[in-house]
Amino acid sequence: MDEDMLDDQRRLVELIESEGWDVTDLEISAYDSPWSDEDDPEASVTITARKPYETEDDGDDGADEDDENPFRLK
Repeated sequence: MDEDMLDDQRRLVELIESEGWDVTDLEISAYDSPWSDEDDPEASVTITARKPYETEDDGDDGADEDDENPFRLK
């Protein structure tokens, strides 16, 4: 695998983490493009990340007594 591809992957992870995301899974695939006649390899990066968001609630478990959502268990 090309060292430039790995450097780019690291930069992408740093950018995502600098925005407050936690990277939970990472995959990089290097391949020769089937759509191009050039000999230069290409890469595909798949990054899975999570970021919790704080919600405004009154301290309960998030269930609202007045919630009319038909899919919420009561």
